[in-house]
Amino acid sequence: QVQLVESGGGLVQAGGSLRLSCAASGRTFSSYAMGWFRQAPGKEREFVAAISGGGNTYLADSAKGRFTISRDNAKSTVYLQMNSLKPEDTAVYYCAKYRGFIPTGTGIDYWGQGTQVTVSS
Repeated sequence: QVQLVESGGGLVQAGGSLRLSCAASGRTFSSYAMGWFRQAPGKEREFVAAISGGGNTYLADSAKGRFTISRDNAKSTVYLQMNSLKPEDTAVYYCAKYRGFIPTGTGIDYWGQGTQVTVSS
């Protein structure tokens, strides 16, 4: 059983920055990929970013150039640094654990509870 606890959400003005954190329980954090997803009101949950156990990163087109995903295996924590935020980034952001070392083709087996990010114009 793995627990994921997100933090770092909040209200920010357009153009501002936030850093989300997701702390994972368990002792094999470096063995699996981690990701961030988001869900805006009335929309489906969408992929934002992922990072493999080895540190390779994958970003949605909407995140490229503005968001950075990173991980600290010693702290069992994954981060999402979000810069140049836009009102359309407003959503609940969810941390996710993938079943495998890489995110592609392995699926997600655990989700965090979500953290709200609101970007005002």
